[in-house]
Amino acid sequence: MNRKFAGVAVALALALAACGSGPEDAAPGGPAQPATIEIGSLYEPQNLDNTAGGGQGITEAFNGNVYEGLFRLTDAGKVEPLLAESHTVSDDGLTYTFKLRKGVTFHSGKALTSADVKASIERVTAEDSQSARKGNLEVIKSVEAPDDGTVVVTLKHRSISLVYNLSYVWVVNADAKDRATTADGTGPYKLGAWKRGSTLSLEPFPGYWGAKPANGGVVFHYFTDASALNNALLTGAVDVVTSQQGPDALSQFDNNPDYKVSEGKSTTKLLLAFNDRKAPFDKPQVRKAVAAAIDDAKLLESVWAGHGTLIGSMVPPTDPWYEDLTSLDTYDVEAAKRELAAAGYPKGFRFTLDTPNYDPHPTAATFIKSELAKVGVTVDINVITADEWYTKVYKNHDFAATLQEHVNDRDVVWYGNPDFYWGYDDEQVTKWIDEAERAPSEAEQTELLKKANRKIAEDAAGDWLYLYPQIVVAASDLSGYPVNGLNSQFYAYGIKKG
Repeated sequence: MNRKFAGVAVALALALAACGSGPEDAAPGGPAQPATIEIGSLYEPQNLDNTAGGGQGITEAFNGNVYEGLFRLTDAGKVEPLLAESHTVSDDGLTYTFKLRKGVTFHSGKALTSADVKASIERVTAEDSQSARKGNLEVIKSVEAPDDGTVVVTLKHRSISLVYNLSYVWVVNADAKDRATTADGTGPYKLGAWKRGSTLSLEPFPGYWGAKPANGGVVFHYFTDASALNNALLTGAVDVVTSQQGPDALSQFDNNPDYKVSEGKSTTKLLLAFNDRKAPFDKPQVRKAVAAAIDDAKLLESVWAGHGTLIGSMVPPTDPWYEDLTSLDTYDVEAAKRELAAAGYPKGFRFTLDTPNYDPHPTAATFIKSELAKVGVTVDINVITADEWYTKVYKNHDFAATLQEHVNDRDVVWYGNPDFYWGYDDEQVTKWIDEAERAPSEAEQTELLKKANRKIAEDAAGDWLYLYPQIVVAASDLSGYPVNGLNSQFYAYGIKKG
């Protein structure tokens, strides 16, 4: 969830141009070697442990590249077996038995066993875990390893999403130490060097059990400024940008034969989240008023110039239970004034909006401040770092309202947890979401989550401003890179030059 950490300056981006690899790195007198792929990103990890607040950057760099799970979520959103060669489910749906793929080793050389899988699942569900999927896996009653190649997961109740949720659990060497700065996974790459504030390199793992990477390794270059990132692409310092953060730079790449611009499917929502526990946002009428007073279409146009989508709820179109609910969040200043008066705030009120310090949040906050002033609501903008946001808002719930982007798919279920940071608490919604997870079929799950999502939107539990576009820009000689923005993952092993 946390994003955009330390990067490099424009001058360094330009200096790096000389470091970009050509189509092939040839050894003198030997065969041409696959090129190293230079990747530009705005999302440097906080640390290298995804259960300890590593943030979006660690998912982007490590998921599927360094670490693997029993299953993986493809770039198209399909769940496929990975380290689980097969699995069976008991008739009552409470016991899952997984058979592990044979011949898999960690980068350290240790063979993968069921003990590693057991330890990895238990790390995600541990009391001190900061994994976003911790709550989804609390349904697990026990994890057993009856032999080296078998894992048995017993549930407290039926969970139709278990296999999907296990795709988020990275299998880590149970004996590994210092996971915040080192890595020992089973993926096609091993960690090279992490130079904080600059780069993170991944090297092909010779002992990988599957298909070898199509390249000679990858280097993630980290930037705090989108202009510096785009300059690096223009000068050849990087080969691909994982996600464009604004439309202004696209004119440099559109209709330019040296680059290819791809717009994929996104799951990232820009959310104005209210603290539904505290006045005045404990009143649905106040939340509805604030949502009605903000012209989401105008905001989207000002930030993305025609890209992106109005969404009306937490559910993106790629989720099975999506339906268009934008009609529940229409721009109507007069209706906003009526809602405020009915809630007991005819002259408005004042609140502080905690705003992450990276784009587009400050821009969106300024826009929201201007919009709400029209209905008598005064907004004090408090700009904070990603680390401060995590502690103040996410952990301590010390806020009135905040801006944040939520990158995951299928995350509407978090509204079924009253303890989540935004504090939405509706017994009927919690019941529907719980029933959906226990549903015996996907059709029943979908119907229940549609009902829950509609009620959440009707209550204006948050204001879902828009769905980001997912725009990847790459050098024209590059192929095999992912184009969809599902959960921040960026599989690098298929990328090649030429």
